[in-house]
Formats: sequence, C-alpha cells, structure tokens
Amino acid sequence: MRSTIQGNTNVVKGIAILVLAILISLFTVFLATGLSNRTSATGRSGEQLIGRKSPEFTAAGINGDQVSLSNYFGSPIVLNFWASWCPPCREETPHFEKIWRLHPQKDVVVLGINVQDTLADADKYLTEFDVTFTNARDKDGKIMVDYGVTGLPVTFFIDREGIIIGRWVGSIGESSLKSRVESLENDSFQNIYGSDKNQDGFRRFN
Repeated sequence: MRSTIQGNTNVVKGIAILVLAILISLFTVFLATGLSNRTSATGRSGEQLIGRKSPEFTAAGINGDQVSLSNYFGSPIVLNFWASWCPPCREETPHFEKIWRLHPQKDVVVLGINVQDTLADADKYLTEFDVTFTNARDKDGKIMVDYGVTGLPVTFFIDREGIIIGRWVGSIGESSLKSRVESLENDSFQNIYGSDKNQDGFRRFN
C-alpha cells in the first residue's frame, strides 16, 4: 500500500515538474515574441507621433519651476519619460546626464518627464544620480497620454522646429544616445536614421 502511495506521489511530482517546465518554456517564448514584436503596445509607444509636431505641455518642474516645452523650440530636444521604480530607467539615466554635461555650451536640450511617482521619490532619484538637466512631473498622466507612452522608458528626439523625428523604446545605451544627440545637433538625424521608427532601437518590455 505504501509503495503504491509513494508511486502515485512520484507520478504527481513528475507531472507537476513537467507542467512547470512547459509553463516556463511558454513564458520564455511569449517574452521573446514580445521583445521582437514591434507591433506590441509597448513597442508602439509614440510611434504615431514621428514626423508630427510634439505635443505642447506645461508642467511643474521637480525643482519647483514651471517647464514648458515650447520654451525650448529652436533647439534640438531630447525628451525622456522615466520613473524611479523603473529598472531600465536606472540603466540609462547616467547616460543622459553625461550627454547633458558634454553639451553645456551647445544648444541641445535634455528634458526628463517623471511619471507615476511621488515628488519625494522623484527628487530622491535625481539626487541619487546627480541629475542636473531639467525634469518635470506628469502628475495627472496627461503628457504620457499625449505622447502615446505605454511603457517606460521612452525617449523622443525633437528637431529645432519642434517636430518629433525619432524615438527609442526601452533603455538606450550610451553610444546610441550620443550618436543620436550629435546628429540631432548638426541636423543630420534624418539623413542617418531616416524616420527612426525604432526598427533597431526596440530593446525590451519595460
């Protein structure tokens, strides 16, 4: 009797392990499909805005000052959506700060838009990474909606006329950011990247 029960237990354990292995395999396939599927909701963040005027906004800066996008028109703008709880954001924030410090005498503007955070958490994040470029809070989520952002982080590249000419979904690497900022600055962005609808830039779900 005992051997029968033990045998049944082993069968149940074996089935459970098999089911778990199948679920893990399915999840891996689903994730891989999602990462490569640029038609996913996250992958399409802001895609419809490429070639269009960037939506205007005025928001409270994390340092207390009001931030209006239109105040920066006439300069190339790098607009980054982020949150303190977003791990990929932590990977890329130092790159944005480094780029900003490399361009202090030039007219490239780096703007951060913090979403779904408390002021305290956002401020703590900026202090942790010693961020000095301007950041504003999207307190009611309207800016995020206007830009079609459905995942974080997302970065938009805006030309001197205020037209969105590129975007990057996911954490952007330092070299990719540097090359895009330089091409944005010397007005060669579209010659190099075309419409830059993120065909090569999509990195991951975030």
